[in-house]
Amino acid sequence: MKHPELIRLALATAIAAALPNIVWAAADQNAPDQSTSGATPASKAAARSQQQAASQSDAKSLQAVVVTGNALGVRKIDASYNIVSANLAQIKEAVPVSTADLLKISPGIWPESSGGQTGANIEIAGFPGGGDAPFFTNMVNGTPLYGMPSLSFMDSSSLFRLDDTIERVEIVQGGPGAVFGPGQMGATANFILRQGTETPSGDIGVTYGSEGMYRVDGFYGFPIAENWYGSVGGFWRKSDGVRDPQFPADKGGQLTATLTHDMDNGTVMFWARALNDKNQFITPIPLIQGNGSSFSAYPGFDPLTDTYYSKAIQHVNVPDAYGRLVGANLANGRGGKLNYFGGSYDGEFGGWTISDHFVFGGGDLNTNALFSGSNPKPLSYYLYGCNMAQPAGFCDSANQPVDGDTLNYPTSQNVSANYVGGGTVAPGQSVIHQGWWYIQKHLRTINNDFRISKEIFEGNTLTVGLYLARSTDNDNWSLGNQMLMTNTPNAKPITLSYDQNGQTIYVTNPQGFVSFNGNYDIAENGKAINKALYLSDSWKIGRWLFDASGRVENLHATQNTCNRTNVDLDGNPNTLYDNTTPVCNGTFDHEDYNKTHPSFTVGANYELADNMSVYIRANTGAHFDDFDNGIRGAGGDFAPMAKIRNLEGGFKYQSSSIYLDLSAYHRTFTGLQYQETDIAGNPIGKISTYGSSTKGVNLNATWSPIENLKLALIGNYMDGHYTGYNGCAPYFDINGNSTCIGLNGQPLQRQPKFRFMFTPSYKVVTGWGDITGWVTYSHIGQRYEDQSGLQPLGAYHTFDAGIVANYQQNWQFSLLGSNLTNEIGLTEGNARVFGVNTGVGGVILARPLQGREVNFQAKYRF
Repeated sequence: MKHPELIRLALATAIAAALPNIVWAAADQNAPDQSTSGATPASKAAARSQQQAASQSDAKSLQAVVVTGNALGVRKIDASYNIVSANLAQIKEAVPVSTADLLKISPGIWPESSGGQTGANIEIAGFPGGGDAPFFTNMVNGTPLYGMPSLSFMDSSSLFRLDDTIERVEIVQGGPGAVFGPGQMGATANFILRQGTETPSGDIGVTYGSEGMYRVDGFYGFPIAENWYGSVGGFWRKSDGVRDPQFPADKGGQLTATLTHDMDNGTVMFWARALNDKNQFITPIPLIQGNGSSFSAYPGFDPLTDTYYSKAIQHVNVPDAYGRLVGANLANGRGGKLNYFGGSYDGEFGGWTISDHFVFGGGDLNTNALFSGSNPKPLSYYLYGCNMAQPAGFCDSANQPVDGDTLNYPTSQNVSANYVGGGTVAPGQSVIHQGWWYIQKHLRTINNDFRISKEIFEGNTLTVGLYLARSTDNDNWSLGNQMLMTNTPNAKPITLSYDQNGQTIYVTNPQGFVSFNGNYDIAENGKAINKALYLSDSWKIGRWLFDASGRVENLHATQNTCNRTNVDLDGNPNTLYDNTTPVCNGTFDHEDYNKTHPSFTVGANYELADNMSVYIRANTGAHFDDFDNGIRGAGGDFAPMAKIRNLEGGFKYQSSSIYLDLSAYHRTFTGLQYQETDIAGNPIGKISTYGSSTKGVNLNATWSPIENLKLALIGNYMDGHYTGYNGCAPYFDINGNSTCIGLNGQPLQRQPKFRFMFTPSYKVVTGWGDITGWVTYSHIGQRYEDQSGLQPLGAYHTFDAGIVANYQQNWQFSLLGSNLTNEIGLTEGNARVFGVNTGVGGVILARPLQGREVNFQAKYRF
């Protein structure tokens, strides 16, 4: 078998999860009911149906029970930490453009959702991230879909798609999240699945989008036999995308099924999910930066709808880590082909409460995308530099190139430039070369979270938990692959060649690749095992609820990455594009990472009244290195462990007209790595670390001044900056000049200091049903591209809106729109350029929001 160890571990986990059910089911036949709840299977099914119905009515209620970040479930009014929940209807009201974008409903979380359906950078206030999502974990029914929260070219939101199989989502920031389950010290989103009930029910919806999107959603829950219930649901869709790449931008779907069995002493539930989805991964396009933080369209490029992607550059052959030319396809984007099987058991026996949640699965999460580098320029400049007259700004007073990205041939070198497929390229044509990257990533994971709880004495409950996870990652990367193309929407590739001494010298290959040389082409494989033991005690004394929890976790990871040697890929010295291509040489860099670290949290909640409470909490947390960040190539000198110290307090209140959840925090972060250097970038002394300090306020509030009118406000203020950095960080600026900068005191990269969403909504009740309309005004404050604080991304605002009409009992019609005013707002600059990203003429490569998108859905419920 290909993965015998994984299979054995998966079977062992499944048996471990099922064994208690078998034992207690047998005991039920011969022993009196000892359940403390006294619930029967029929009553459990009814309770589950009521719970799902209640979740769909109001997941925000302080009386709603949340299960994330605690041992046994707790009412929100008693939860002494920041938790936001939303049911399926409220998820739709947020008009999320992707799974990651939904996280904006949690104040303090900033998802950069301009990259399409997948691959978002997710920033959490006070946690210096800046790429992917290292401090965010996505879970389904209490289990993470991968043992590590993030890898290069993988954030956990990419493993999951939003659809109608979701009952609700619970989002926790910090606090007890650092102790329970996967122990994420940043933020955790737990998606709870809809299940079957005694009464068959379901829905099917058809959606058409203004971007040429066709989508079908469905869900059906049903009884199978006595005390057995099932459900199945999912979606399929095809879309041209707001940024039309001339091929489907999104194509695929997701299928989810559940099986639930109620017993006298507990409930066992299994779920399975198959995802096969292809998604365009959107990368920067050119814009013009004006004075300060204003941005406008680059001539010929619509910042709201255009993309470089095109049929002309869709299919390519690039070298993999072993020097083989492999086919890659932009239409595959950052898509997932993933399969998961999970389950849970929750039951009571003799005063003990048992809970076990597991999942195993994985698959392929490949990336096919363009990654930007240098700014666009005229073809004549790229070929000849300042050896011929150029537009203003490209050559300095000494007639030397300002932008170092030029081949700088003498004008006597007559270079032939042609479009792939034929046609001469004019010298004045604006061109750009971009990396056509192909990352093959194969993931496997299995994890199990087992908890046992018992009331030690009245009001005091002790919980012991064991979390185990095994993760593997097998990659083949092809990074670099500079392709020369027109600096136009739906770009065309360009070939270059010239004659020398009777020989044709090929600067590019026939597909327009100007360089495979200096690529980062690697093959790597890693295996990691997480082992964590945690202990939690909660004590209810009158209106007080105290809790204290601790966790000790070990991560043991091994990784092998091939060492490389530069070779002439085709053995022809006249093909300049591949003469020094790095290829795996048969030897490997082996890394063995083995770290153990504790985390703690303690909290107190006081219920001032039945509808009002205050709390305070302190916690620590740790973030281990992962295969791609801190482990690969470290030579045993691993990056320091990132750590957090968090102190927070909050106030919750709910009446018939007001809902208020207000919290404040102070977070200190350590473990970011740096090495002092001189102005030339030469290392000085030993590697040391720096960190950050952040203070902030989160607000989640709703006011209903009159019946059917609701005014909702989600907002946060975050004041964070880097601390303890005494060196000079070396970098090359946009023009290739070597310099350095101190980072101490700079704002946390790409995190808005101030952000809010204001949503007024109104419901009209009629004789045939009801209709609800809403508008959301979002303001995103100033952010900066990187740790230098030199490149502002600007503040912006957007308008989203929706109308949902329920016609009689069965029909629902929805009209949803995002970025209705076509706001030009940047979420990311040029990630390959540190410091100021703007070049000649104020040109910047950046990732702006997509333009207006409007979708209409008709749904039949039965």
